[in-house]
Amino acid sequence: MSAPAEHHELSKGRELTTLLVLCAVQFTHILDFMIMMPLGAQLMRVFQITPAQFSHLVASYGLAAGVSGLAGGFVLDRFDRKRSLLVLYCGFGLATLACGFAPTHHALLVARLAAGAFGGLSGSMVTAMVGDIIPPARRGRAMSLVMAAFPVASVLGVPAGLMLAARFGWHAAFYLLGACALVNFIVASLALPHLQTAVRHNNPVKQMREIVTHGIHLRAFALSAVLVMAGGCIIPFLAPSLVANLGIAETDLPKAYAVGGLATLFSTPLIGRLSDRFDRFNLLAVISVFAAVVTLILTNLGHSSLAFACLIMALFMVTMSGRFAPAMAMVTNAVSARYRGGFMSVNSALQQTASGLANVLAGVFVTTSPDGQLLGYPTLGLVSVGFFILTIVLAARLRAAAPHVSHTAPATPAPTEAAA
Repeated sequence: MSAPAEHHELSKGRELTTLLVLCAVQFTHILDFMIMMPLGAQLMRVFQITPAQFSHLVASYGLAAGVSGLAGGFVLDRFDRKRSLLVLYCGFGLATLACGFAPTHHALLVARLAAGAFGGLSGSMVTAMVGDIIPPARRGRAMSLVMAAFPVASVLGVPAGLMLAARFGWHAAFYLLGACALVNFIVASLALPHLQTAVRHNNPVKQMREIVTHGIHLRAFALSAVLVMAGGCIIPFLAPSLVANLGIAETDLPKAYAVGGLATLFSTPLIGRLSDRFDRFNLLAVISVFAAVVTLILTNLGHSSLAFACLIMALFMVTMSGRFAPAMAMVTNAVSARYRGGFMSVNSALQQTASGLANVLAGVFVTTSPDGQLLGYPTLGLVSVGFFILTIVLAARLRAAAPHVSHTAPATPAPTEAAA
């Protein structure tokens, strides 16, 4: 069985172009997930559904991505990354358009399942390609560049989607996403490099067994899953809580998301550079502590001014997203190149499933009072803090088993034999 190189050297210009294209692809994945939350109040009103039913709409994306990601772990390393990404991204774009045409709550649920199935797999290919072209010592900055899609989605995508939804109805947000996906597909087909990443003549069952039984992999998977659950149980009702609990007008939601996104746009590259200069575990631990404090404040707020709501939103988005650059650099460094596609597919599956379960968990805790307030959000904040603590514990376990994942110096790849 031939194994691909640990990373493929590209010229600086081609490397930057590739990362920007991957960021654009990731932008649509993130926006597709994020746009559901601020549309929550409108969707619950239009379809006359309960908060629990809305949480199912949000969770469906992650749960479908989890199932498809596990299936992808068997086969994705048999194909080159670019071809896999383009095919999967095409499916994602079509499913997103189907969301816009959905006439009922149940039709939208089915379309969200399809979008999650394709979006989760294509997202794992984005992360795998970063590992393919960037050496370990620079993966923090590269991850932060790709993850700049999050603040861009917050600053541009979510406000644009909300304004279109306010003017033309909720369907318009998904039409916007479909148009973005079409443009990205054309650009990606022309600009992404062809890398010889396929592992030929591999046994899919053996490949998957080696991926999911490797001791270091298991620690990385656990860290990834808990990483997303801390935010996954808070974010679904973030926009509804700003309206119902803090008293922010629905028309002011784009302002809150734009302020938060702008703050994250500045913080994301800074944290990426810090994660390549300092021990990644220590950086993750510090940011997680700040994120826990901000989460407790956010989930216990009553009626507030728009300015204060924007400030808390900015702090929440900066600290919540800031954990991902050091954490995902640790996770990516935990796997060697020959397993990277399958590993990232399984990792994406676990993250999406964990996010979906966290969304469902949120629906269990949160109810609506007769006057429209969301009840149970403070308790959910405590649950989120528990996940922050667990993130730090699991990251420490990963670093103890594989110290190189946290170091910023070039590291020896993780061993490929299964570990206990």
